[in-house]
Amino acid sequence: MNNLQNTDQALDIPLGNDYPEIREGIRRICANFPGSYWQDLDERRAYPDAFVKALTEAGYLSVLIPEEYGGAGLPLRAASVILEEIHASGCNAGACHAQMYTMGTLLRHGSEEQKQRWLPRIADGSLRLQAFGITEPTTGSDTTQLKTRAELVQDPAGDYYRVTGQKVFISRALHSDLMMLLVRTTPADQVEKKTQGLSVLMVDLREARGNGLEIRPLRTMVNHNTTEIFIDGLKVPVENRIGEEGRGFRYILDGMNAERIIAASEMLGYARWFIETASNYARERRVFNRPIGQNQGVQVPIARAYTEYVAADMVLRKASALFAAGLPCGEDANIAKLLASETAWHAGEACLQTHGGFGFASEYDVERIWREVRVAQVAPVSTNLILAHVAEHTLGLPRSY
Repeated sequence: MNNLQNTDQALDIPLGNDYPEIREGIRRICANFPGSYWQDLDERRAYPDAFVKALTEAGYLSVLIPEEYGGAGLPLRAASVILEEIHASGCNAGACHAQMYTMGTLLRHGSEEQKQRWLPRIADGSLRLQAFGITEPTTGSDTTQLKTRAELVQDPAGDYYRVTGQKVFISRALHSDLMMLLVRTTPADQVEKKTQGLSVLMVDLREARGNGLEIRPLRTMVNHNTTEIFIDGLKVPVENRIGEEGRGFRYILDGMNAERIIAASEMLGYARWFIETASNYARERRVFNRPIGQNQGVQVPIARAYTEYVAADMVLRKASALFAAGLPCGEDANIAKLLASETAWHAGEACLQTHGGFGFASEYDVERIWREVRVAQVAPVSTNLILAHVAEHTLGLPRSY
């Protein structure tokens, strides 16, 4: 089995409240965006422009961008802390977290010209990279079978890709300037391995909309500004291809560990919010002339959720340390995401049950965040796919898909 003992490289895994200045700065910003702000957005299905602007101006959305391009050049753990604290404060980073996990593809595989063109403007907030186009209606999690096709066209005025296809469940496309798009540049029946022939293109949505690309809102049970994207003859300049043609699947995989670590961080933040909110309510709410928190039927689920939070947090910290050291971290990143999502769900159930009928009232925020954590059982990767990954790659069981 693959575990930390298989490497002779020592790891430093921070305990406690690492990055205390970042944590405190995030709490100060989030204090200006109380539950009523999010309730209003939820009701109107609106985008949190003011919140995203505040995070951008404070520099928190550019922490992973190297200093030479206008960012802070901090490790992924710093981004993890930012997102955890946002969610622990009852706010929602879903409107801007894509900038964190898509950044690695551009940083590791983009050309110097591409970095100079996009990163400084992303860092100062004048350009938003918040959309990530992978999922399709007919392929779902089977990414290698995606149908969106990009054909290289040679043109004296400049070579370009002609793109045709459809994407679904693409969040924030209506509020982003750029979209990282995974396409097939070589048909699946012309490659030796199904992971070959995929490429990553950076699409300028400001130019693309109405010129071969259409974005339609897709209403879901959470306010993630989700959309469907229809592409028909879209022209994308060849200089917008990130890395080599046909190697896009590997580039995307590089970013998936970061995505899972970030998703786990957000869910741990929500778990903290639920545990604290439930504990406070259980201490204050009196029924039958006693606080309800005195009853084991109330306190035990909250306490159990806390123990699960502590365990998930440790796996997440290990995954972050492995990632920072450049060591294989797929197993730990996947397990951290699974444990964190289930911890948040169990904490949410305990919090909702503790509040009773009031848990369903929008003004308490419990039902809003309860809906948010349910999504993490499915996205960005479903629980069963994580378990299948562990079964195959860690336990050596036959591949199931």
